[in-house]
Amino acid sequence: VQLVESGGGSVQAGGSLRLSCVASGDTIGASCMGWFRQAPGKEREGVASVYTDTGRTNYADSVMGRFTISQDNAKKTVYLQMTSLKAEDTAMYYCAARANFMGARPPLTFGTYSDWGQGTQVTVSS
Repeated sequence: VQLVESGGGSVQAGGSLRLSCVASGDTIGASCMGWFRQAPGKEREGVASVYTDTGRTNYADSVMGRFTISQDNAKKTVYLQMTSLKAEDTAMYYCAARANFMGARPPLTFGTYSDWGQGTQVTVSS
């Protein structure tokens, strides 16, 4: 699966952005999609994830209530709507996919995912 992110940019604290991730290639088995982020000097962390068949979602505590992951299966696109952005949300954001994963909730662990996009930068100024 090939993944291409877009929608990053610079915004002031309190603002909003919507990231998009378009999947191509062998997407049939991509049962789980996730958004991760990595700030300079920090480990990559899971932000939000979704099962593409059921729509079940999972969020990191740090973004709960502010970020929303959604999907448009016809467009093979996953979105991350980010609101009430904070300076600490500044990071490179990556889209990821994983085939044939089963669990109570879609995972937010880095090692679970096999396919990754190149990332899109989000910068929030305070």
